[in-house]
Amino acid sequence: MVEAFEIHTSDGVCLRGEIQGSGPSLIFSNSLGVTREMWQDQVTSLSAEYTIILYDTRGHGASDAPRGNYSIDRLTLDVLDLMDGLNVDRAHFCGLSLGGMTGQAFALRTPARLLSLTLAATSTYMGPPEAWQNRIETVLGNGMETIADAVLERWFADEGEASDEIINVAKDWLLETDPVGYAGCCAAIRDMDLRPLVTGISTPTLILTGKNDTATPIDHASFLNDQIPDSSLTSMHGGHLLNLEQPDLFTDSLHHFLRNVGN
Repeated sequence: MVEAFEIHTSDGVCLRGEIQGSGPSLIFSNSLGVTREMWQDQVTSLSAEYTIILYDTRGHGASDAPRGNYSIDRLTLDVLDLMDGLNVDRAHFCGLSLGGMTGQAFALRTPARLLSLTLAATSTYMGPPEAWQNRIETVLGNGMETIADAVLERWFADEGEASDEIINVAKDWLLETDPVGYAGCCAAIRDMDLRPLVTGISTPTLILTGKNDTATPIDHASFLNDQIPDSSLTSMHGGHLLNLEQPDLFTDSLHHFLRNVGN
């Protein structure tokens, strides 16, 4: 049974999502430019053992898209508000790209609320800031269509296994994203630098990376693995949206990690 929810954050933004399954809580956090629907393969496989919590990051999907710059710290507080609103004391957390950046900051801020952390296709820093500022100005001035082709090239490997159907669905998610919300999240990435901090992550951590990921290349994952004391690294063939391109391998890797880390 799927239960929809609306949670209002401490700054008045409405986050919308859904819960299904039973067992320990497992929160999924989406990438920039997509919605919580990106996790459907994982939900299908894992909801028999876990209570799956999906939410649209602010600025995306059905959640509110307030004007202005967002920050990684604010996205982290959103997760905390979400857990408090749903009466979830502790949870496993899996985030991809922007979701993984949120997960890193959350693990640094409130480690007692986490059972485990999975960081997929993500980074501690994604400079230069000027590139993100240019993207912000482009989408606010000319709409999402102007960046769609370039983003899709970075999302999927040239010789990857994503079907045309998956690529087209991902493109629809991107084009349907509110430019205001997208720009707000771009500002969060623009201003983020977690490189000096991630050694402080004490949560058991799985790092997943795509060998053909040009958005967050494998050296970004290796840096995370080197810096986070209790971490392991798994690489797989694929581009940036790993869970869409390699759903079975992604889910199997996550499931194995969750079972080993315990609850």
